[in-house]
Amino acid sequence: MIERPRRLRTTAAMRRLVRQTRPRPAQLVLPAFVGETPADISSMPGVRRYAVGQIGDVARAAAQKGLGGIMLFGVPDDAGKDPRGTQAWAADGILQRGIAACREAVGDDLVIMSDVCLDEFTSHGHCGFLTEDGWVLNDQTCEAYAQQAVAQARAGSHVVAPSGMMDGQVQVIRAGLDAAGFEEVAILAYSAKYASAFYGPFREAVGSSLQGDRRTYQQDPANRREGLKEALLDLAEGADMVMIKPASHYLDVLSDVAAISKVPVAAYQVSGEYAMIEAAAERGWIDRRAAIEESVTSIVRSGADVVLTYWALEVAQWLD
Repeated sequence: MIERPRRLRTTAAMRRLVRQTRPRPAQLVLPAFVGETPADISSMPGVRRYAVGQIGDVARAAAQKGLGGIMLFGVPDDAGKDPRGTQAWAADGILQRGIAACREAVGDDLVIMSDVCLDEFTSHGHCGFLTEDGWVLNDQTCEAYAQQAVAQARAGSHVVAPSGMMDGQVQVIRAGLDAAGFEEVAILAYSAKYASAFYGPFREAVGSSLQGDRRTYQQDPANRREGLKEALLDLAEGADMVMIKPASHYLDVLSDVAAISKVPVAAYQVSGEYAMIEAAAERGWIDRRAAIEESVTSIVRSGADVVLTYWALEVAQWLD
């Protein structure tokens, strides 16, 4: 007897009926930039950096579209940067003001997430404190992350998301939040964050001051098992959610982590992934909507419960 799987592919209605992976607006999170100086991001068409007075409207739009959340990144002007990144935990820092504006705009109707890292705030562009010879100090940086997380919680963040890849960062942040009375604030750990070539447009978006690279703390793209190890460490330290970054080129790592995780697993479709599809579509080389939908579906198919994507608003409208 000939097997005929094509019977279940005969019409669009039939394919919809048996579709195994169905992304939902509620599992999408919109990464958004809030800065002292608003600007369009040339390498990410359609994406911009918003002023504090504008970011609340972005949060409202996300809530109205049924998104699960918004992930905020703060972008100070160069004058607001210093070697230790002190504006990262200042009460009046740009990110804290952006969080407060979003919380005022949407309350608890949208999950407000915020990036915990020093790279946007340091004059050298690294994710932590540096020694004179350029080594990133691990434990001292973790203590700064805890201060930053507490400042973000005070501003109204529901979820803090440490992305610096310092060893032990989740444990230190959890202790800091609990000691400050923020036991209810969750931690989304950037558990498997690779030293990827696909972050280039993001660095334009945040006005990165980085010289050199981050390969001594972000993961080697060649290492698959290490991604699982990092996720297990963060789970043991108390992470409420774990994340893989980037998404599309690390679906194997995402699948590995999703298979063992007892907490929700997120994946970040990063700036370079966005820019490649937009650039190819602009040249007429690919069908833009089909490519976007396929890329997001593949991330969910590989095990992501939550997808951070710059197309979140648009994809949510298509799904609706």
